Amino acid sequence: MRPGQGARIARSAGTFAQLTSREGAYAIIKLPSGETRKILAACRATVGVVGNSDHALEQSGKAGRSRWLGRRPHNRGVVMNPVDHPMGGGEGRQSGGHPRSRTGIYAKGLKTRAPKKASSKYIIERRKK
Repeated sequence: MRPGQGARIARSAGTFAQLTSREGAYAIIKLPSGETRKILAACRATVGVVGNSDHALEQSGKAGRSRWLGRRPHNRGVVMNPVDHPMGGGEGRQSGGHPRSRTGIYAKGLKTRAPKKASSKYIIERRKK
């Protein structure tokens, strides 16, 4: 992101960022998320793709292996009681309403990025939904 800061972008297994163009002191790159942004051309990058691209295809195989990795069981909000989750309760099976977290905050589609963030001027195109 800044010269001398070290690797920050596209570090996950099998990912890569594309250099689209250059204008003045900035290089325009397309990130794995689909976002297009400006980065100082003085920054350095490694050419190529991060290895282990099959990482996303790995299956745990059983619940126990997930537990070894520290992942606890995941329960849907709709199957809980209203006291436990905003989407819980109802006679029979209910759809559950708008997706929310346990604390009542919208879980999908809510933009969490600060609108007046200083680095927003470097973002040319936001990621696609």
